Amino acid sequence: MDWVLYTVLLYGATAAASYFLGCFNGAVIVSKYILRDDVRNHGSGNAGLTNFYRAFGGVLTFVVILTDVLKAVIAILLAGWLFSSGGDFFIVVGKYWAAVFCLLGHMFPCMFGFKGGKGILSGGTIAIMLDWRIALVVWGGFLLLAVLTRYVSLGSCWAGASFPFATAWVYRGYLTDPGLSAHAWFVVAMGAFLGGMILWKHRENIKRLLAGNENKFSLHKKKP
Repeated sequence: MDWVLYTVLLYGATAAASYFLGCFNGAVIVSKYILRDDVRNHGSGNAGLTNFYRAFGGVLTFVVILTDVLKAVIAILLAGWLFSSGGDFFIVVGKYWAAVFCLLGHMFPCMFGFKGGKGILSGGTIAIMLDWRIALVVWGGFLLLAVLTRYVSLGSCWAGASFPFATAWVYRGYLTDPGLSAHAWFVVAMGAFLGGMILWKHRENIKRLLAGNENKFSLHKKKP
């Protein structure tokens, strides 16, 4: 097969599969089809784990977590397999490519009117699947800020902002490699896009944080 055609098909198939995996939004599926009460009609209107827990609580929260974690795991593993013929760093490129489209699917699911979540749980899972060092930076800052301030959104903003810098640090050795620098910068660009999407989805939270009226997380769900 012609190399150009093979590359187009490889990237296209990975993008399509990852996007549709991302579209399986746990909060929407559980609330809409099990509880018969769309989570997007409650609280912030966001189809994410935090809003689901605040609106409904209960053991079904773990189903939401499992759904959003598994789809990210499957997308990254599939990309690793599809890109395995090109060497170790080509696998990294494939995983980041899949991560971008999986998160796009989560945030803008075509089957749910393009109204999805903010990508923290799936994005955090993606970070773990990409590299433990990136996960350490992203999750470490997220947990520290969320626990100390009880602002989940503040931890989320750290996760988004730190993602491209953690990516550049982990793969810094490849950025000046004559044979791999172009691929390495592409990976950093995708890391920046991933982090940028998370920050953009939290733009209203950022405004509330700056205004001092952001909601703090509580282990007790809000009463109707």
